[in-house]
Amino acid sequence: MKNWMLTIGVFFLTLGTIHSQSVIGKWKTIDDETGEAKSIVEIYEKSGKVYGKVVEILRADHKKDVCVKCEGADKNKPILGLNIINGLKKDGDEYSGGTIFDPTNGKKYKCYITLESADKLKLRGYVGISIMGRTQYWTRVKN
Repeated sequence: MKNWMLTIGVFFLTLGTIHSQSVIGKWKTIDDETGEAKSIVEIYEKSGKVYGKVVEILRADHKKDVCVKCEGADKNKPILGLNIINGLKKDGDEYSGGTIFDPTNGKKYKCYITLESADKLKLRGYVGISIMGRTQYWTRVKN
C-alpha cells in the first residue's frame, strides 16, 4: 500500500513539473524599455505549432486600443484578442520558425522563445539575424 501511494504521489509531482516546464499557458508581458506590465498573452498549441494571443490588457488607458498600424485583415481590430505569436515549432528547448507581431508599430518579426525557468519566458524578436533584435522576459501568470 505504501508503494502504491508513493507511486501516485510521484506521478502527480512529475505531472506538475512537466506542466510548469512548458511554454503553454498565460504570460504577463513586460515592456523591455519601461519595465511596465502591459498585457496577458495566452500561449497555446494548435496542430503541432505554438501561437499566442492577447487575452487581457493591463493598462487601463489602453484596454480599448485598436491596431491602427496593422495591415490587411487586422487593421483597426481590437488588440485584445489579437494573435501576436504565430507558427513557432519546438526545436529542442527552443520554439522558433514563426513570427511575433508588435501591435504598437504594426510590424512582424521573426522570433524564438525559450524557458529561462518554469515561470520566466525569454522572447527574442528580430529582423534578419537574431543579433538584430530585442529581448523581452515574460512571467507566468499563476491561476
